[in-house]
Order: sequence, then structure tokens, then C-alpha cells
Amino acid sequence: MSALTHRERQLLAFLDDYIQQNGFSPSVRLIREAMGYRSNSPVQVNLDRLEQKGYIYREKGKARTVRLMTTDASPAGVFLKGTIAAGGVVESFPVPSTEPLQLPEPFNQQGNYVLEVIGDSMIESHICSGDFVVLRPVVDVQALKPGSIVAARVEGEGTTLKHFYLRGDRAFLKPANANFQTHEEDATRVQVQGVLIGVWRQY
Repeated sequence: MSALTHRERQLLAFLDDYIQQNGFSPSVRLIREAMGYRSNSPVQVNLDRLEQKGYIYREKGKARTVRLMTTDASPAGVFLKGTIAAGGVVESFPVPSTEPLQLPEPFNQQGNYVLEVIGDSMIESHICSGDFVVLRPVVDVQALKPGSIVAARVEGEGTTLKHFYLRGDRAFLKPANANFQTHEEDATRVQVQGVLIGVWRQY
């Protein structure tokens, strides 16, 4: 099989995780949201490339018919992908690790990833600057419990770690520190990239 680009590996890992959890493949809309694309076009392009390279198979003219021909999309383990702000909404810094992190077994699931926290807006939820948060990609934002701690990207601004609430067409990113204000946005401008499943702290 031909080698995959970074984005193709991400897409294949997302497809594998979704199909394992749900028993069927995700819609184009869900893929677009999970991958952070603004339109369906790059979704179709990358699906076409995965199929051309032999990693997936699709029934022509039918939705949700993606079948994986292999799951060998990425090295095993959970990796540090960069930093995330626990303060304002700012651009994160990619500082990917080349070796998997040694984490407790429940966290070592394909697709999970780790970000280093910068800032103290989540200290009342026991997340401090310098901590490492373990995140699971979000498949369906509507299924998140209100108040879930997420890594959320606000279009045109950046990414932040906050409690997430969805009320109608409004999204609320709430800090766990009285010195910070809740960030309110049109829900269409907020992409939830991952939900917190653990915190790792070095002493």
C-alpha cells in the first residue's frame, strides 16, 4: 500500500475509532467536524485518496458505507501533539513527540492524544499549567454531557481548554477559575476537537 500523509492517517484513525464504537461509518458532516474542515470538499478528496491507496472501500452512491481494509494507519500508542491554552483563546503550538508516552492502560486507545496545558483558567477543576491532558476525539458534539471539559477551537481565534455547554445555537466555553470569563460564541464557529479523559502530572 502507498504511504499516507499526516491528514490521511488522522482520517483513517478517526474512521477506525468511529466504526469500532458505532458499528457503521460516520457521515461526511461528522468527518468534516472531527477533522476541522470548513467544507465537505477536503473530506471527499481524502476519502478518495484512502480508497485509491487501498485503505478503505466504499459502495458507490451510498452513504455511510466505508469499510476499512486495514487499520495500520499510525504507530501504536498515545503521543504528545502540542500545547493548549487554559486561559484565553489562542493558537496552540505543535510540539509532537516521536515516541509514545507511557500512560495507564485505559488511556492507550487509538486516536487518543495528549496536550500540555498552558495557563490556569482550569485550576478549580484540578488542571494546572504544566499538566498534560489526555483527550479523545469527539465524534458527536450533541452527545457530550453538559460541562464536559474539552479542547475547543473557535474559528479565527484559536483553541482553548474549557467546560463546554451547548444551548441551542450558542456554545459556551466556561473556565474553572473565577478570574476568567465565560466565552460565548455562535455554535457554528466552535469545533470541539477532543474531550478530556484524564490528566497526567509530572512531579
